[in-house]
Amino acid sequence: MARLNEEGQWIVLMGLLVAVALFFLALIVNQSALVGQTTAEGVLEFPKNDIRDLREAVFDYVDEFGDAENDVQRDIIKIALERKNAVVSFSVDDPQDILGHEMRPVTIHYNNGVTVYNETTYH
Repeated sequence: MARLNEEGQWIVLMGLLVAVALFFLALIVNQSALVGQTTAEGVLEFPKNDIRDLREAVFDYVDEFGDAENDVQRDIIKIALERKNAVVSFSVDDPQDILGHEMRPVTIHYNNGVTVYNETTYH
């Protein structure tokens, strides 16, 4: 019998291996792009400016009214829910002497369904 030429089979086999390798590389690149996208979305969804605005409004409230509960406090809570879809609550306790200064403990709670922020500070 004549000797068979098997070089064509090696070419086809090497082509198949290269195709499988390219497929796995494409899959890895695709997954890394998705992971990077979700990480960036998480950073963008953090409401840093909303929390800063809330803190400013609460501290203005404390400067103006102290610890008295009134319509302004309810308005801050309603506006946060209406405009930012965030559940907000805050409380102001009795003044305490801290290093010779009368300061009020202020507790702020912020929750927009994605981010939960709790803070207790003295103002």
